[in-house]
Amino acid sequence: MSSDDAYSSFLDQANQDTGASKSSAAAKTATTKAVDTEVPMELQSVEQYYTSEADEPFEPVSLQWDGNNMPSEKEFASLIGHQSEVTIGSMTPNEFDPRGQYEEVLQAVGNAGDGKSRIYRVSHGKTRMEYYVVGLDKGKGRVVGMKAKAVES
Repeated sequence: MSSDDAYSSFLDQANQDTGASKSSAAAKTATTKAVDTEVPMELQSVEQYYTSEADEPFEPVSLQWDGNNMPSEKEFASLIGHQSEVTIGSMTPNEFDPRGQYEEVLQAVGNAGDGKSRIYRVSHGKTRMEYYVVGLDKGKGRVVGMKAKAVES
């Protein structure tokens, strides 16, 4: 009987949460700001996934911006609350969507903003990315669009 109790005790200890998985998962998760103002209706109805090794859904973006033009890469980094290890670049819509897979996203962003789209590629290390497809809504002083997380190895 005591060997059963000892084995049961061993299993209980082995199955205890050490917290190690939480800290390592949190360290690998890329976090940037995407919403700090009202999200346009055109963006709330988009249900599309970005195709990568993760196949993540596009999420709405709506950030306050007082500029008359789209933010530079440095300004955008500040706008999304970037971390020091983040690298930001920009792409044209044709570079982002050469096969026409994301027309719904580009159209919704165009409708929510001024009709033009800019794509920012936010790198979180070598394989984790976020793609921000955004436009300018001068009337309400904001940058609006969609973002998707990607894993590319």
